[in-house]
Formats: sequence, C-alpha cells, structure tokens
Amino acid sequence: MRSRRIGAGLLALLLGTATAQAAETWGVAFVHGTGRQQQADRDYWQPMIIERLRGGLAEPHNVLVVNCDFSQYAWTPAAAGCLAGQLAGFIEERGITHLAVITHSHGGNMMRWLLSNPTYDRRYPPIIQRLHTVVALAPSSAGTPLADAVMDGNRFESVLGWLLGYRNDAVRMQQVSHMAVYNALWLYGTAGRPALPRPFRAVVGTGVQSAPWHAGSACGGYALNLGLAFTRAWLGGCSDGFLHCNSQRAAGTEWFADRARTRGGLPLSHNQSRRDCFGLGAILRETLPP
Repeated sequence: MRSRRIGAGLLALLLGTATAQAAETWGVAFVHGTGRQQQADRDYWQPMIIERLRGGLAEPHNVLVVNCDFSQYAWTPAAAGCLAGQLAGFIEERGITHLAVITHSHGGNMMRWLLSNPTYDRRYPPIIQRLHTVVALAPSSAGTPLADAVMDGNRFESVLGWLLGYRNDAVRMQQVSHMAVYNALWLYGTAGRPALPRPFRAVVGTGVQSAPWHAGSACGGYALNLGLAFTRAWLGGCSDGFLHCNSQRAAGTEWFADRARTRGGLPLSHNQSRRDCFGLGAILRETLPP
C-alpha cells in the first residue's frame, strides 16, 4: 500500500512538472536601434539572424520584429508608446509567458526606459512580468561621442548618416552628457543606480574588421564596415566603430565580449552585431530553453 502511495506521488509530481512545462509559451522580440523602421526584419536585422532564433522556439511563429519611430526621444508615444503597444499586443495574441528580447544599440535604451519606469504606462507592468531576459547587442548605454559629432554638424555627419540618421532627438539623446543625465535620473541598471527588474545582458563589440582580403570584413557589407573602421580610429581605444566598450558595458551585466565567443575569435563591428555574423545567431539561441 505504501509503495502504491509513493508511486502515485511520483506520478503526480511528474505530471505536474510536465503540465508546468507545457504551460510555458516562449516568444522572441527584436527591438531595433535608432531610426524609423517599417520593415526592420529586412532593412535593419536581415532575415537570417531572425530565423536562427525562430529555430530555437517550440512555436516558431512566436517571433515579433518591432517597427517603431526610434528617431524620437525614448519616452514619446511614437517610441516607447509604439514599443509597448507592439510588445503587449504580441504577448496577448500569442499567450506569451516567457519573452526574450533582443535589442541592438539604442534599442537597449528603449527597453531600459520601459523597465525603469513601470508606472509611466499601464502596459509596462504586464510586459515586465512576462519578460525573461533582454540581450542587448552593443547597447549605447552611456552614449557615444559620435552622437555629439553628428549634432555638432561636423565632418562625421555625412559618414554616419547611414547609421544614425541625421540630427534627431534620439541622436541628441545618445550624446554622452545627455545619457549621463538620463542614467542618473530616469534609467536603471548603471553604477550607483537601482538594478533593472529583469536581466539585461550586454554583448560587447570590441573592434572592426575592414581588411579587404579578410572574409570577415564582408559580413554585413564591406562599405559599412569600412566606414566604422574610420570612426573607430577617431574614437580610439576599445570600440565597435560606434560605441566605446565602456558604454556598451555601462548597464546591466556583460554576457560576453565578441572575440570570446565568435567563430574564429573575430570582432563584431556595430553593423555586424545586428547580423548573423561569425555564429552570433547560434549563440543567441542559448537564451531560449533547450
């Protein structure tokens, strides 16, 4: 009799575990960086990196590619309001219980705004509740001197037009001094500030491969990487051609720096960290359940 009770208890435990696992519905959302996007799956990310993550889901249709106007200040309806609307709609429509968000560049600041200001919009708390982790690819958490250069209208404006867009509020926001104010007052996750309520894991780009004879320089487009090699030389030190490494590391925790995990130990330029370059897509799949 006792053995039967033990057997029944084990069966109930196993069934309960299976039911809990079955109740989990995972989804992935891609949040682009600076600029106004209408077809970010093609124009910003490109399909391959999206498909890598899709392949790691039990329900492959549970993928959202956000399209918003991130040329505005983070808190505006066109920016954070659009982001919250698309995330909340996706979660409700698909019944998402665990959401992994992949951001790039200023997209990390957009998610930090949402995570740091839960009372700003009634849609924020349900999103935060279901958010499992944010993987921030080359986040501009402490801004970049290149944003200052663009806003000043100097020679870098023409070089960076493809990357940042021309003078707009999102570029203004990413000036180093401006981000210092936002980090001190309104954004969590940086040194001396409250921790973010969900994991925010940064992938840091440390260099730019632009030698024409090296195959790695072609991933994401050689011309774009060549432009970033030029700006990297101007920035000096450790950078991905747009952001100093310290800016990328300023918020949350560092997951890894590019050369530690990429195929061949190659660096990820700021352009390449939003592409499926050097095995990045396969690494990102580690954020999903096995």
